[in-house]
Order: sequence, then structure tokens, then C-alpha cells
Amino acid sequence: MKQLPNIFTLLNLFFGCIAIVYILQNDLVSLSNQEGELMLMLPEKIYWASVCIGIAAVIDFLDGLLARLLNVHSEMGKELDSLADLVSFGVAPAMIVFQFLRLSYAQQENGLDISALWLLPAFIIPCAGAYRLARFNLDKEQSYGFKGVPIPAAGLLIASFPLIYWYSSLPVAVSILLNSWFWYALIAVVAYLMVSKVPMMALKFKELNIKNDLPKFILVIVAVVAGILLQWLAVPVVFVTYVILSLAMPAYAKGDKGKIAKQVV
Repeated sequence: MKQLPNIFTLLNLFFGCIAIVYILQNDLVSLSNQEGELMLMLPEKIYWASVCIGIAAVIDFLDGLLARLLNVHSEMGKELDSLADLVSFGVAPAMIVFQFLRLSYAQQENGLDISALWLLPAFIIPCAGAYRLARFNLDKEQSYGFKGVPIPAAGLLIASFPLIYWYSSLPVAVSILLNSWFWYALIAVVAYLMVSKVPMMALKFKELNIKNDLPKFILVIVAVVAGILLQWLAVPVVFVTYVILSLAMPAYAKGDKGKIAKQVV
């Protein structure tokens, strides 16, 4: 039973590796639009990479839950969890960004001949994630809240984009995803949020108390409403809401109940 959480952690890593296989296995494909023009697009099967990253996130939640239920916390489990998270929510999402950057340049004349140097910024994401995980493992103060955006949140944000690309009914959303400058901006913002020490709230409900967990209840409501109205576009909306709530209500993010009481009163 002691190794059960570690087995789940390895499953997290396993699905992260499968996600990378799906991303690398698929190359850009050509399709004809209504005007008969050839268009390069991401293969539809790349959405399975997003599914695998989502499964890895569920398993990542379950391994921590099992460790708490079985009271089998260990330093090995903590390090193993970070290694798995780096692959599933750092390397795999970076490969998604890499492919989208390729696609964005492929829309241009001679875009397929673009230098790899323009694509390499995608790997800033796992580098920032590795730094964030290493700091987290050494910091004993991040039990209630986080310093910087957790790497699973960043990974899930990026994993939503292939699903948005294929299944969104909003042409503007697809157009944005075909803009290389969007991806460079995303890389910069996500990397900064991970390595920064900005207080971010943990998403664990220790008490089902609206006064002490107000931003979490707001986030749940936003997630449900956005999920119904926006489908996969709900993921970026929830991510942005999570960041805004953490910045707007730092006392909740830090778990300072004294300041929370003053804010509520």
C-alpha cells in the first residue's frame, strides 16, 4: 500500500510520455478550403495528446489524495511527482506549442523552411517549469497557497489549445492560434507566472466555508458557466480567472485567515 501513490505518479508520467508520442507522430497535413486553396493544418489526432495530459492531471490529483489518505508521504514520492509533472505538464505542452509555432509559420510563403531558432522558445516552458518545481520542493511554506502558477495549471492551459483549434466554432479563436506572436506572448506570460513568487491560491477545499474559500467558489461557478457556454474555450477563461482571483485576493492565496476575516468584514 505504501507504493500505491508512487504507482499513480508513474502513471502520470506514462500518460505524459504517450502525449509526446501523439504530438511527434503527427506532422502537418494539407487540406483544401472552399476556394480550392491548400491549407496546412494540425492532424486531428493531436487532440489525443490533450486527452492524455488531462488524464495525467487527474492521476496527479489522485496520487496526492492517496498519499494523504494512506498517510504515506515521502521525500521520494515528492521528487518522483516533480519528475512526472515536468514531463506531463512541461515537456508535452512545450511540444504542442512547438507544433503550433510550426503551423503558424507554415501559413506564410516559404514558411516550412523557417529556421528552427524561431521554434525553440517553446522549450522555455519546461525550463521555467523545472525551476518552479525545484523551488517548490525546497520551500516549506507552500502548503496552503503557491508561489507562482503550478505547472499542472500551465500544462492544462496549453493542452486545451489543440481541442479549441479543432472544435471551436469561433473563427477568431482559430485565427489567434495561427498567429506566432500569440504563442511568443503565451510562452513569456506562462513562463513568468511559473517562476514568479506571486501568491497563487491552492485549489483544495479544506473547509466548505464560503467566507474562507470565497475565490474558489467563484472559480467553480465560472468554470461551470464557461464550460456550458464556451466548451473548450472555458479552459483559458478559467485559467485567467484563477490568476486574477489570486492577484485580487492575495490573503486567500497566502492562506492568511486574519486578513481574510478583515476583507470579508
